[in-house]
Amino acid sequence: MKKFNLSNSALIVALICITGAALMVFGSSLGLWEPIVGFAASRNYNNVLGYCTIIIAVIALFLALKNKQSKNTVKSLIALVLGLIILAPTMLSLITTPVRYPPIHDITSDTQNPPQFTFLTDSRAGAKNTLVYAGQEIAVQQLKAFPDIQPIISELAPDQAYLKAIKIAENMDWLIVNQDLNLLKFEATARTPFFNFADDVVVKITTQQNNSRIDIRSVSRIGRGDRGVNAKRIKEFTEQFNR
Repeated sequence: MKKFNLSNSALIVALICITGAALMVFGSSLGLWEPIVGFAASRNYNNVLGYCTIIIAVIALFLALKNKQSKNTVKSLIALVLGLIILAPTMLSLITTPVRYPPIHDITSDTQNPPQFTFLTDSRAGAKNTLVYAGQEIAVQQLKAFPDIQPIISELAPDQAYLKAIKIAENMDWLIVNQDLNLLKFEATARTPFFNFADDVVVKITTQQNNSRIDIRSVSRIGRGDRGVNAKRIKEFTEQFNR
């Protein structure tokens, strides 16, 4: 009978656990489940997978070093590294100062007259949040947290600004679901890189004196807060447009 090798087992466990951790993050992108399912699973089980991997790897590493088994030492070290990778988000949160975002999920460059969705509605797939702007209460929170989010003012003609905005949206991998050249407005759905959460975006171009004004609004489909994701999306769009 073949002798039990803890280092082999530690490596196998580590590979299974890191695969499970990755699936929880990217499973929705593969069409396996809804984003909230993967998010909840990762929140509940990611650390469990990481700690289990590290405990088994440390025991295996100790025995391999004690018995002077170089191959098993390498396998145990690989398992330990994989466990640390699984726990990386948790460790990062412990050594960095957390950024506190307001509990809002609807961000716009124009809080007084935000661009309106007309094609996308509250019945969009998986949506728990409304597309009706909440008004002054949410505007005050946004202006306090993200005072740098402002309309884009461009010297381009409105139709040129519209075409440039479309191109940037496509480069950012937004799924454009509706375009209206007459109104110089388009609507799109953006996906977060992790967990594949859907956020809906509307971009509107208007004429302002001799310039074009570009306003953007980004709204999460689920969740009271968005951890700053919508604001970051608008900032990235603005930076690309102004290059």
